[in-house]
Amino acid sequence: MNGPEIQIAFAPGLRLFVAADRRAGYSTVTTDGASSLGHVVESLGVPLTEAGRLLVDGRPVEPSHVPAAGETIEVEGVERPQPVPGAPLRFLLDVHLGTLARRLRLLGVDAAYESEDIGDPALAALSAKERRVMLSRDRGLLRRRELWAGAYVYSDRPDDQLRDVLERFAPPLAPWTRCTACNGPLTETDKDAVRERLEKGTENTYDVFAQCTECGRIYWRGAHHARLEAIVTDAVREFGGATAAPRP
Repeated sequence: MNGPEIQIAFAPGLRLFVAADRRAGYSTVTTDGASSLGHVVESLGVPLTEAGRLLVDGRPVEPSHVPAAGETIEVEGVERPQPVPGAPLRFLLDVHLGTLARRLRLLGVDAAYESEDIGDPALAALSAKERRVMLSRDRGLLRRRELWAGAYVYSDRPDDQLRDVLERFAPPLAPWTRCTACNGPLTETDKDAVRERLEKGTENTYDVFAQCTECGRIYWRGAHHARLEAIVTDAVREFGGATAAPRP
């Protein structure tokens, strides 16, 4: 580029996205005099999904602002909890976030998940069609203009991923109300109604069951229940919500 020079600084939480020489504070950027500030920010590595207020000489501007010579720009992080206006809060996760998807569903959060890699264009289009917040660790995907909304998942550890999403978006929690396999709603079911689908040991040991109204999967409090209960208890204690029946 050969145009106006600006000074730009990024909030500490955004510095992992930018080159090392831009992490200490203000740095000089030479723009082309025509590109928007949003384009400049993304060209430096920060997806706009992660940028909060853009301040030019201390005043907030839109991403469409075209930087002028001598301007001093601050890029803040997103507000937490982050409001998502215009639709019920629900999510779409890419192929790499299956564990996070299942944990969100365990907590009753609407979390669609693609178990196969359908490609960035298709994911972005699905986000827009269903008005879902795209969750991904793919920065390129989060820069796609078709997205309705998106968020970068900062950790590769499921425990930290879940905490980050719950803190950032504060979704209402209704544990034990969604199918962890397909995201459909669960409903209580009578043991007699599902008896033919149960193994003999399960039939003899358990009496309380729930069933997915979409895929038909049956749930009960099996050997895995204590581990799932710990995830639910920790999330409800830290982020609020009430444990809801049915409880598999």
